[in-house]
Amino acid sequence: MKESIHKYFQVGTVLWMSYPPERCGFLEPLKKICSDDFFDAVEITQIAQDKERETAKRLLAQSHLKVCYGAQPRLLTPKLNPNAIDEGEREKAEKTLLEAVDEAEYLGAKGIAFLAGKWEKETREKAFSQLLKTTRNVCDYAAAKQMQVELEVFDFDMDKAALIGPAPYAAEFAAKVRMTNNNFGLMVDLSHFPTTYENSRFVIETLKPYITHLHIGNAVVKKGCEAYGDQHPRFGFPESANDVEEVTDFFRVLRKEGFFRKEEPLVLSLEVKPWKDEEPDIILANTKRVIRRAWAMA
Repeated sequence: MKESIHKYFQVGTVLWMSYPPERCGFLEPLKKICSDDFFDAVEITQIAQDKERETAKRLLAQSHLKVCYGAQPRLLTPKLNPNAIDEGEREKAEKTLLEAVDEAEYLGAKGIAFLAGKWEKETREKAFSQLLKTTRNVCDYAAAKQMQVELEVFDFDMDKAALIGPAPYAAEFAAKVRMTNNNFGLMVDLSHFPTTYENSRFVIETLKPYITHLHIGNAVVKKGCEAYGDQHPRFGFPESANDVEEVTDFFRVLRKEGFFRKEEPLVLSLEVKPWKDEEPDIILANTKRVIRRAWAMA
């Protein structure tokens, strides 16, 4: 593509993946992204300390970045399940998602993203109904604040083993939510396509009516290999599934399916994590290089 990627997408990064807070802290990485004009958006998550949250709000307000809020860690870290069969457990997950909506609003985000919980074969249909209940309740709450809710599509049997996807099941779920809530959409991640045994064309074509947010990343899906599963290693990682060729294909499919929307650009975020002692700044630069090359080839 000769035109800038920024004409068609709001390019962002998932902050807690680019700069794992246990290694890098939070405010300094946020300042880096706010100061980097490559980025049009940033995805943040729960900020436990009041003082840090206040500072983050000020930095984000200064930055002119689109602020996105990922509630996935609020569920994954304490192992909360929004499709839990036990109603008490489901309500715990719903409660933290409602709190996420409030925190997102405070920080200037216009919505939240989350993921489905684990599931068992015997109770899959019931889990589907439980997830619908949670999602509709969160969408209702968000709608009152004119905010959006997005469900990220994950693997169903490899690592996260989430109820939603694969893509056809995600489409079925999204269609049911949209029957009652028009502030709902799906987030799809290139790094998850190999983990659901799918490719860009299949996922984008299947989920086209519901996609509201995009991620780019990598995965290792060869059993027994380092970083196997949903670990988001750098591009060029040994035995990994995605690189320039797959990102180029992703862009081509998005263009063909009408996702190059200069008037209403979707957020397109990098979700790549330094592995072990890799340097976060170098891994972020690696990802930018891959995106620039793939965009030029698309």
